[in-house]
Amino acid sequence: MNTRVPRPPRHLTADTRAWWASVAGTFTLDKHHLAVLTVACEALDRGNEARERVAQDGAIYLTRFGEPRAHPSVAIERDARIGFLRALRELDLDIEPPKAPTRTPARY
Repeated sequence: MNTRVPRPPRHLTADTRAWWASVAGTFTLDKHHLAVLTVACEALDRGNEARERVAQDGAIYLTRFGEPRAHPSVAIERDARIGFLRALRELDLDIEPPKAPTRTPARY
């Protein structure tokens, strides 16, 4: 059995490569799981890039007619976040499911 941890893809940012390596070193992942992990990391990087652009330019801009519009990077950030979370859900890395509540939540 090969227990060597593969190297993270070079196109990821340094922080994301470190996270990729941490996950790959902690969990036993097949090749298809590593591909999903890579997709999650790419989405994380894309979302961070879009978030930085929104922080720089602002979330809203005015068209030539003076109408406010959402910055295109807002949608990129949102879509990347959704893709990241879906990929994480697909990996199913949680060891134990959350414990069931011990009592019924109160109704207000």
